[in-house]
Amino acid sequence: MNAPDISIIIVTWNGLSHLQRYLPGVCKYKTDQTEIIIADNHSTDGTGDWLAQYYPECKHVYLDDNYGYCGGNNRAATHARGDILLFLNNDVEVTPGWLSPVLQHFADHPDTAAVQPKLLDDTHRNYFEYAGAAGGYLDYYGYPFCRGRIFDSIEKDEGQYDAIADIHWASGAALAVRRTLFEELGGFDERFSFHMEEIDLCWRIRNRGHAVEFVPQSVIYHLGGGSLSSGSYRKWFYNYRNNLLMLVKNLPKRQAIRRILTRMTLDGFAGFYALLRLKPTEIIAILHAHFSFYRHLPSMLKTRKYEQARTSRYEPAQLMPYSIIYQYFIRRIKRFQDLPGDDQF
Repeated sequence: MNAPDISIIIVTWNGLSHLQRYLPGVCKYKTDQTEIIIADNHSTDGTGDWLAQYYPECKHVYLDDNYGYCGGNNRAATHARGDILLFLNNDVEVTPGWLSPVLQHFADHPDTAAVQPKLLDDTHRNYFEYAGAAGGYLDYYGYPFCRGRIFDSIEKDEGQYDAIADIHWASGAALAVRRTLFEELGGFDERFSFHMEEIDLCWRIRNRGHAVEFVPQSVIYHLGGGSLSSGSYRKWFYNYRNNLLMLVKNLPKRQAIRRILTRMTLDGFAGFYALLRLKPTEIIAILHAHFSFYRHLPSMLKTRKYEQARTSRYEPAQLMPYSIIYQYFIRRIKRFQDLPGDDQF
């Protein structure tokens, strides 16, 4: 089958240095069916002038404010013409031929709604990158982890995950999705602002009976940490709050209350552990996240009702049937390939 047209959307906010380093490769290795859209969240660092001078072929969508990852991508997507939208971070280095496997996979697999390439670390190039590695999963209580990365244990890429695979979520660093479905779902949920918005989107995709897949023949390198640095107050806040919002929104009815209460209890243990480590900033972030979650709960429950009505036609998307906290901290499993398989449950 012929490969579909694709629109690459890159959100930036005063990220000219990243664009100068990484955009040349994106332009060099695009296909004839590719358009590139720069979603500019009201940058003031000369991004527009630089694009006009050096890359006028890119569509520059200059927004009137900083709408973050979710809002910037949603607004830029309305300007896209491609059958496939590929949301790409501005700190990603692409490789020759990286688009062809993604596009061909969409062409050959009509049930596939979203695809992630292999994400390697731009700094340590033999290792997977934290944000997405070889595709993401969710444990029984909604904790995200990856093939190639569990918590802070990151594996070396030795070809152990070089097979196409069904995954639970694709990293927002390089997320390709069918445009019609993205529009049907209403795009990214802007209440998330930053962090886990792509996991929420992929969960909704799977709840509607579509596949999210990892395509290792496409390889990219991600720098990471530009918007929310590891260990920052904002990262902790969005991590804890958005995970709870995502569970409320997407868990099946018979599982939601028990799992959410368990997850909130685990957050309490995380706060106690932060206290033992003398991390007051993390404790405050967890408390702030929970109070913010309560404020957003009425709105999210309305959204849940809407989403559940559209999930009923399908089996709800399944999560992994174990606790990744137990596997990692009690059983000391550090590699995805050593986690229990389906045959053990």
